[in-house]
Amino acid sequence: AAGGPPAGAGERAQPSTPGPFDLGAQSGRWAAFQERHRLSCEEAARLLLDAYEYRGLVKHTGGCHCGAVRFEVWASTDLHVFNCNCSICTKKQNRHFIVPASRFKLLKGADNLTTYTFNTHCAQHTFCKTCGVQSFYTPRSNPDGYGIAPHCLDDGTVQTIVTEDINGKEWEKAVKEHKTIRDMSKP
Repeated sequence: AAGGPPAGAGERAQPSTPGPFDLGAQSGRWAAFQERHRLSCEEAARLLLDAYEYRGLVKHTGGCHCGAVRFEVWASTDLHVFNCNCSICTKKQNRHFIVPASRFKLLKGADNLTTYTFNTHCAQHTFCKTCGVQSFYTPRSNPDGYGIAPHCLDDGTVQTIVTEDINGKEWEKAVKEHKTIRDMSKP
């Protein structure tokens, strides 16, 4: 039906091996799109997948102060930022929003990052070896995602920031009682 879900919607797609695929009646449009935008087949597919999978999200870019570390992250223009009062977040003034790992890409600087851990060693506090700025880290609450520092994003993509205080001094209790924090790293 027009406007309805595509055939097979709800079925889990089977992984396929790279290679030619049949685009049917869309092959001419696909070739023209690739040529017009000077894209390889993989680049065009990535563009299409990003547009579909990240609908409603924008690509933010950011990094550390010296520019050695750069990243991109897909998130809303309206950010939900946590202001934690645990010992390390208080000392670093670490305010952050959480995204799934699939929506984060380190563009450069992997060799310029170093990591600090303590207590449970679950949180990975990464920071630039040169300037010391932590622009992102792996939070204990979401070890399968990233905590992004909104103040390390480049200008122009954030519309609003809503800040929520979280009682990190009683971390286990606060995370257990929070209705959504553990799901924020899920795609």
